[in-house]
Amino acid sequence: MRFAIALLTVICIASVIGTVVKQREPLNNYVNQFGPFWAELYGKLDLYTVYSAWWFLLILGFLVLSTSLCIARNTPKILVDLKSYKEGIRESALQAFHHKAIGHLPQPAEQALSDVSALLEAEGWKARAQIRDKGTMVAARKGAANKIGYLAAHGAIVLICLGGLLDGDLFVRALMWAQGKSAYQGGGLVSEVKPEHRLAADNPSFRGNLMVPEGGRAATAILSMPDGVVLQELPFDVELKKFIVEYYATGMPKLFASEIEIRDHETGKTHAATVKVNEPAHHRGVAIYQSSFDDGGSQLRVRAVPLSGSAAPFEIEGVVGGATTLSNGDEKLNLEFSGLRVINVENMAAPTPSGTDVRKVDLVASVQAHLGSGAKPRGDKTLQNLGPSFSYKLRDAAGQAREFNNYMVPVELDGQRVFLAGVRDTPAEAFRYLRIPVDEQGGMDGWLQLRQGLADAGLRERAARRYAQLATPDDKPRMGPQLQATALRALTLFAAAEPSATGTSGPDGKPLGGLPALSQFIEREVPEAERSRVSEVLLRILNGSLFELYKLVRQQAGQAVPEAGSTTQGFMTQAVLSLSDSMFYPAPVLLQLSEFKQVQASVFQVARAPGQSLVYLGAVLLTIGVFAMLYIKERRLWIWLEPVHNGGTRVRMALSCTRASPDTDTEFENLSKALLKDARAS
Repeated sequence: MRFAIALLTVICIASVIGTVVKQREPLNNYVNQFGPFWAELYGKLDLYTVYSAWWFLLILGFLVLSTSLCIARNTPKILVDLKSYKEGIRESALQAFHHKAIGHLPQPAEQALSDVSALLEAEGWKARAQIRDKGTMVAARKGAANKIGYLAAHGAIVLICLGGLLDGDLFVRALMWAQGKSAYQGGGLVSEVKPEHRLAADNPSFRGNLMVPEGGRAATAILSMPDGVVLQELPFDVELKKFIVEYYATGMPKLFASEIEIRDHETGKTHAATVKVNEPAHHRGVAIYQSSFDDGGSQLRVRAVPLSGSAAPFEIEGVVGGATTLSNGDEKLNLEFSGLRVINVENMAAPTPSGTDVRKVDLVASVQAHLGSGAKPRGDKTLQNLGPSFSYKLRDAAGQAREFNNYMVPVELDGQRVFLAGVRDTPAEAFRYLRIPVDEQGGMDGWLQLRQGLADAGLRERAARRYAQLATPDDKPRMGPQLQATALRALTLFAAAEPSATGTSGPDGKPLGGLPALSQFIEREVPEAERSRVSEVLLRILNGSLFELYKLVRQQAGQAVPEAGSTTQGFMTQAVLSLSDSMFYPAPVLLQLSEFKQVQASVFQVARAPGQSLVYLGAVLLTIGVFAMLYIKERRLWIWLEPVHNGGTRVRMALSCTRASPDTDTEFENLSKALLKDARAS
């Protein structure tokens, strides 16, 4: 028993680990979560596949064996004890019990026996009498179900453990060993996987995932194994007719269900079913559960906007899950479309009021103020649907990839409508968003024109000259050349067109640009006591020069020249920050979602679980057994009836209980008073 309890404790601890640590995730997820060292160590301990680990199954098997031996050893004793009333106990032995009483009855022994038997029957006791030479011993018992509870509870442990073994990977591994199958570690289409990685439809026990897109049909489940995957053929096809999803106001799914059609391979018959969470469909002994949902290959059309040079935007078409190639001169990047989200609900609470005009803040503070998520929660929650977004990865020739997430429509942040373009280096990080201001046409073309103009040395020089002409006081014409030189230097540094004197470069190895370049210049050239004042002046010059540059690019494009005002000022303020961030954007192009056709996919979990019935039966028996052992007390009562010379009967009684309690004292007291009104209890 001690050994079984120790095994049960170890299994409980392992089950807690299997609940806390997500099972059967890709190895990269564990490396990102735990780090390379611990991820490798946990992998060797099989903590990512606890329920199918050899040591877990071995402990489970030992627990079944130990508990079964315990049941086998004690069951005969319990059965014998259930049939025995122990009426052969000696009279003198009754004196040794804790609950005992003695008294006299005026009735003769035969009448006393009849009265005692009637009282015990009325109180629910089962009794048996043994007639001896000197008297009669009446043995009674009550609460025999306590022993049945012992057998039920221990039998339940065996049944539940057997059910776990049957529904685990034992059958799959045994079939793979017997049939010479192996796990598949590659990628590609399911139809291209060879037969040595497939299991037949008559597999008696399995549990895998089946993804079916809307309008599609699938009949092959994927079983995750520690060293790869194995394909499980199903005896039927599942066709997804319609996928239904409803959302809460927070954007979390409230309901998702699948309307499916099942076609049997053997008979060819079809029947419709609706699968919801916790409401599976069943066919040929296989349960079909609604597990989750995914993208089933949505069609995307995106506008690719080059961020360097004067190249014109171009269109790209693709599907989620597909890939294409982008050329960046001699470098080629692999574009992988990874996801489409039609609904994005974020907390858009009003931020704490702060200055947004770059001419009124310190340079370092202005750099820090606009960093972070484009939907960073602040204060009270104000939930808003930001519209569709799509995610993609750009992978270089070395196989290194960055993940991007761009929103389709502009979002209003801090009173300014902006497009959000997110990027992160690893899945463990949060997205960092580039905020591109919206022009008067509701697009980002104005910002793109300004960025392309910033890369043109001739336009920078013209913008600096025009700013100097407008900013030079009439009574101080000598300030003109100095203002022009300062404005040109600020634009050149901001555009990353001047090599850094300290050798500092951007992420792509090119000269540092944006606001960090100006900050570095001030720290290098200006005394510390003057930096705050100089940074304010330099930012004002930069802002004015960029506004003149914006006018020039608008004129070149044949568009109306923007007029000074609050709208234009807000656009330029955000443009300065966005242009600075774009110098560090780790991609040569910015992709903007133009059109999409969503295709939903439903992810089912298909399982044939022969041990499920054993587990359910074990759960019922465990409930009954625990209740019986905790709440039902076995009591045994002995009453000795001995005739005396005056025609009466001397009565001696005693009671034993498996678990003493105040209720036992009360029960014996009431029973002795009912039997012996003048009894002396002790």
